[in-house]
Amino acid sequence: MKKFVCTQPYTLRDFTDAVYPQGSFCLASLLRGKDIKVNGVRVNKNVELKEGDEVVYYTTPAQESARTHEVVYVDENVLIADKFSGVSSEGLCSELNMSGKFFAVHRLDRNTEGLIVYAVNEEASERLKEAFKAHVVQKTYIAVCKNAFKTDKKTLTGYIKKDASAAKVRVYDSPSSGLLKIVTEYAVKEDWGELALVDIVLHTGRTHQIRAHMAHIGCPVLGDNKYGDEALNGKYSLSRQCLVAKRLKFLSLDGELKYLNGKTFESRFSFKRENFVKSD
Repeated sequence: MKKFVCTQPYTLRDFTDAVYPQGSFCLASLLRGKDIKVNGVRVNKNVELKEGDEVVYYTTPAQESARTHEVVYVDENVLIADKFSGVSSEGLCSELNMSGKFFAVHRLDRNTEGLIVYAVNEEASERLKEAFKAHVVQKTYIAVCKNAFKTDKKTLTGYIKKDASAAKVRVYDSPSSGLLKIVTEYAVKEDWGELALVDIVLHTGRTHQIRAHMAHIGCPVLGDNKYGDEALNGKYSLSRQCLVAKRLKFLSLDGELKYLNGKTFESRFSFKRENFVKSD
């Protein structure tokens, strides 16, 4: 059993994502079994919550022990975790804070797995946020994409705008008022026929940048249910994007964090050709 108090308006699903990753994994089952109470009343649907509401999850020991991440590196300033798909950045931070005090520095989409950084103290938090904003932390992703690439390597420049009503972003080729510039570098590493394994380096860090930019050039990330190719996703029975935050390299931090410069960290997650391409 786990108990939480809501601190702002949420839906039950979004609240669970934000505070209890293990509950997110089995939310549908918990709702079917009426194994969640809101203010003492059992619920079986995604109800609206308000500040002060008490939410109790009657999860089993097995459900509560579901793993959400592996710690790749930790010291007195920084923790680097290898986040599992299906876990929100906020939920993982909430889980970490059950055993200490951690500060979110950047985020990954819920269904993107791989490396994510949390600060261990407030000073490190501010310095790391500045470092990510200044792009002195190099982030390399790997993705399985629709193989419609016209060239195997390219640095793409585009312009992005949030569409709040659709909960997504739109990419444009030309600058205009209200648009933010994005730069995305890709390199095809393996040709799998209708699919390709791709390295992607972010030179800017905008919401859904990789997913939206790759879809914009006709090479969406496989499994992406927001920007992707619905028919291709259905063919491979995938509903989560095949996208991993694979490598992090600290380039030019200063002050107390300069000891991290030159260090590279790598996610355990990867994609193998045999999992997508059947043998002849």
